[in-house]
Amino acid sequence: MQTDRLGAIILDLGGVLVDFDHRIAARRIAKFTDNEPEEVFDLFFDSELTRRFEAGKIQPENFFFEVKKILRADIEYREFLPIWNEIFFLSEKNHQVYRLAKFLRQKYRLALLSNINTLHYQYLKKKFDVFDIFDNILASCDLGLAKPDPLIYKKALDMLGVMPRQAVYFDDRAELVEMAAGLGVRSFLFRDTEQFKKDLLACGIDIK
Repeated sequence: MQTDRLGAIILDLGGVLVDFDHRIAARRIAKFTDNEPEEVFDLFFDSELTRRFEAGKIQPENFFFEVKKILRADIEYREFLPIWNEIFFLSEKNHQVYRLAKFLRQKYRLALLSNINTLHYQYLKKKFDVFDIFDNILASCDLGLAKPDPLIYKKALDMLGVMPRQAVYFDDRAELVEMAAGLGVRSFLFRDTEQFKKDLLACGIDIK
C-alpha cells in the first residue's frame, strides 16, 4: 500500500456532527448561585476541572460536587444532570455532515475522535443518532486521554490501521487541528459544510 493513499477519515463530534452551547447550561445554573452566567460559562467550557472530567480523571458525582463547591450552588445532583446535558441540538449543517459522512463510509474507514465527558457522551448516545456510521469511536472520557495529547491521535490511527498520511482529520478547534497536522495527519479546520466539501475534494475524495 502506498504510504499516502487515503484510507480513513476522522471527525470531531461537537461543532461538526452535533452543535452545542454551554451558555444554555450556564444561564440555568446561575439561577442556583450568586454568580453571573459568564462566570459559570468559564468554569463549564474551558477550565481545568472540565478538562479533567473530559479526560475521565474525575467521576460524575465528584465533578458535580466540585462545581457545587466552586459556584456555591444550592442545587441537587438530580437537578444538575438535565441542566448539564441539555445543551445539544442538531442544525442543518450537522445533518449535511452526517449524510456526507455516511456516503463516505462506503469507501473509507470512519472514526469519531471527541473530547467529551461521560455524562454528555451517554446523553448523546441516547438522544442523537449520529454514532452508527463510525467504525471506531474514541471518546476522551473512555481513553483517559484528551486532545491535544498526541497519544489520542496515535490511538485513533492505530485503531484504524493507517499511517498518518493515510488519514484526514476535521475539527472545529484550530489548536487541535494543528497538533494532528504536526503528527503528519492531513488536517483541516471545520468551518461549514461547503468548506468541508472543498477540503475533501482537495484530498482527492469523491463526494458524489
